[in-house]
Amino acid sequence: MVLIELNQVSKIYDETIIPIHAVDNVELKIEKGEFTAIVGPSGSGKTTMLNLIGGLDQPSDGKITVDGTDISTMKPDALINFRLHHIGFVFQAYNLIPVFTAKENVEFIMLLQNISKVEREKRAVEFLQAVGLQDRINSKPTELSGGQQQRVAVARALASTPSFVLADEPTANLDSVSAESLLDLMENLNQKHNMTFVFSTHDSRVIERAHRVITLRDGRIESDEIRNELAAQQK
Repeated sequence: MVLIELNQVSKIYDETIIPIHAVDNVELKIEKGEFTAIVGPSGSGKTTMLNLIGGLDQPSDGKITVDGTDISTMKPDALINFRLHHIGFVFQAYNLIPVFTAKENVEFIMLLQNISKVEREKRAVEFLQAVGLQDRINSKPTELSGGQQQRVAVARALASTPSFVLADEPTANLDSVSAESLLDLMENLNQKHNMTFVFSTHDSRVIERAHRVITLRDGRIESDEIRNELAAQQK
């Protein structure tokens, strides 16, 4: 099942004297259950592509279909609502609300989704347990390590039951132990629950674990490598 499809997608930033083709006429399909890394040097278009897939930015040209819906020309309000119900985000900077506990941070997206208080609390506890933070449910971000904060961010992304998760440099601010632990968690969710992950990353630890590695250069796909039989079958 194709979850994400880009058809001749370009993103051009023309505020500068020389227009920048951040993404240049890209064709791409990502299927359910993939564990895919988008890689490339700085300025290759990785983050721009992730932002386009996530509806955080809109293409200058081409069509983006996400979970069966064309998001390319959606109005801002409709796009916000679509993201809320279909896409989970994990950012390098965690983006947790400082005055909220871990549980309240995980509940927040579900609150926006108008999910009942009972269901919100049930899911928040369940996913915090899944990421190994059952003892830190009532801790605020300042009371958590970087690795623990990123785990809260993962729990928050998953608790909203998205169609897939976009992770932009999720291990960049983590030490080696925390990064490997986080990747173990994501890989386990992918294998056991068929959760789809798409990473934008420089991190060799993420790249080594990815089942598919898409390399960008100057906004174009330079290579697209399937790493294992399962991913090859999915494709």
